[in-house]
Amino acid sequence: MAALGQSSPTPSVHSVDEGVVVTTIVNYGAGNIRSVENTLSELGAAYEVTDQPENVLRATKIILPGVGHFGQMMQAIDRLQLREPLCEKIAEGVPFLGICVGLQCLFEKSEEAPGEAGLGVLIGEVKRFVGKARIPHMGWNSLEQKRPTRLLQGLTGEPYTYFAHSFYAPLNAATAATCTYMHPYSAILEMKNLYAVQFHPEKSGPVGLQVMRNFLEI
Repeated sequence: MAALGQSSPTPSVHSVDEGVVVTTIVNYGAGNIRSVENTLSELGAAYEVTDQPENVLRATKIILPGVGHFGQMMQAIDRLQLREPLCEKIAEGVPFLGICVGLQCLFEKSEEAPGEAGLGVLIGEVKRFVGKARIPHMGWNSLEQKRPTRLLQGLTGEPYTYFAHSFYAPLNAATAATCTYMHPYSAILEMKNLYAVQFHPEKSGPVGLQVMRNFLEI
């Protein structure tokens, strides 16, 4: 597999048999790719890792991991010409899972990088935490389900997941579960084929595995 940030005209493909649904992991150069790969491997899922627009355009299921800075992520997505393919596949109804900054990039913009446009799939602006608590919000915290969500199927109560972020998505029409850190914010978004989590399922133990399993079974 090509190193992070390098072009990979032929995607790295794992455990693919004819007729098996392959999950496409989008590698824009700074996502937590290896941990996501390890999680899918543990679940026995077939997947490919790619940074090529043509591979995204033929994807049947997409995961967009994201870490770091919103502006740098969007610049990388534009440099790799991935913006239109990602938006097109979401509009087509292909199951999509955004993780951490992969959730935040779905909005129109972020206070982290006022001059950079997000994908604009969802209306609104990602905000920075303001308050007396430590920023970033880092560590384990509980989820409160606000309405039925496929990502939490098989989980009961208020499951704990791992967070690491300084910016958050306010509550909106797509919010399916919240987390509270100084105030409630969107921890899970779900709208038709669009799914996104602010936490890191690949670092959230058995709960995270179940979240990922639920997405793969969609």
